[in-house]
Amino acid sequence: MFNIDRWQEIFYSIKQNKLRTFLSGFTISLGLFIFIILFGFGNGLKNGFSREFILDSSSTINIIPGKTTEAYLGLQQNRDITLKNEDLDLVKKEYDKDLEFKTATITQPENVTYRTSSGVYTVQATYPDKQYIEKAIITSGRFLNQSDIVNKTKIAVIGRLVEKDLFKNEKALGKYINVGGINYKVVGIFYDEGGDNDERIIYIPISTLQSIKKNSNQVSQIDVAYLSDMKPSIAVKLGDDIKKSLQSKLKISPSDKTGLIIRNRAQNMEDTYSFFTVISSLVMFIGFGTIMAGIIGISNIMVYIVKERTKEIGIRKALGARPFSIVWLILQESIFITVISGISGVILGSLALYLIGNNLSTYLIVDPSVSKELIFFATVSLITFGTVAGFIPARKAAKIKPIEALRSD
Repeated sequence: MFNIDRWQEIFYSIKQNKLRTFLSGFTISLGLFIFIILFGFGNGLKNGFSREFILDSSSTINIIPGKTTEAYLGLQQNRDITLKNEDLDLVKKEYDKDLEFKTATITQPENVTYRTSSGVYTVQATYPDKQYIEKAIITSGRFLNQSDIVNKTKIAVIGRLVEKDLFKNEKALGKYINVGGINYKVVGIFYDEGGDNDERIIYIPISTLQSIKKNSNQVSQIDVAYLSDMKPSIAVKLGDDIKKSLQSKLKISPSDKTGLIIRNRAQNMEDTYSFFTVISSLVMFIGFGTIMAGIIGISNIMVYIVKERTKEIGIRKALGARPFSIVWLILQESIFITVISGISGVILGSLALYLIGNNLSTYLIVDPSVSKELIFFATVSLITFGTVAGFIPARKAAKIKPIEALRSD
């Protein structure tokens, strides 16, 4: 492997056949370059979809009351359905092992004032789990806790833009705002990547608002988040089961489409995963197609190389060279060109992805990259098949009798 004379012969052969060497090396480099770019773009597209469509908890099921369209169990159609605290308790009792977060919310617009500043904001009376379902990130202070629910405290957690609107250059933490005629102490500030509307929300304890409403137990909607490792198909079934349980309790016909509305992110995720599967399969097919094209190119070039060197092989055999040494010489040249060209293709492909970065984020291609394992697999595959491509014609040529090789045109 490290015979100096042999390496001198290899480099001399490469120098004497620059075009041939370039073409064989270019085929390998181009194959790996296209392979890395395609898989990088495929992963970038997946990242873009994840960032664009999964801003809140990706495992959320929203349960929203509606209006019935069918008469059922002696009850007339066009009934307005109302959710209550006991409905959340039912969901917790029957499905707690499958749920990570559970909350109910009362949502209503309220006039909010601080000194001379005022505005109408969305107020959501809710439970502590709402923070994780909405992915609200606390920048100062805290979110609601269970003690606030039990003691019905008059505290508020406000969005970043609420603080900016009402408090101008002041810090809101520890100060009081008036929400619908009642003073609440600001105990936390949050920001939300969902956008400006999500940062103009005020959260207060649900028990506090229900107490103010003379112990009302009604809620606007119920939100739950299933376990993050749950498969989309199982999560879709979970949403259907929750709907059936609540329909039975609320006496809604199972075929009624609008009495109870279930928005299950798992359905969207299942569709998204199907889309990703199609894209990944297409990218894999094209990517490995480029690898196969590179392998075929190497095979054709190696056949030409061996045919071109048939007389040389005959002379070597006439001078006593063993068939193995002839085959190994050609293989070394093939492997050397394949390795150098493969590394060049990997470096160029990785550099191209690095330079592209997030410049194509407007096309939903974010952080395009390829795993080291996949690059290693593709490179080793090319080197292996490049070696085989050189071995087969070299072995065939090494079996030719010297007199026949010397007569070859």
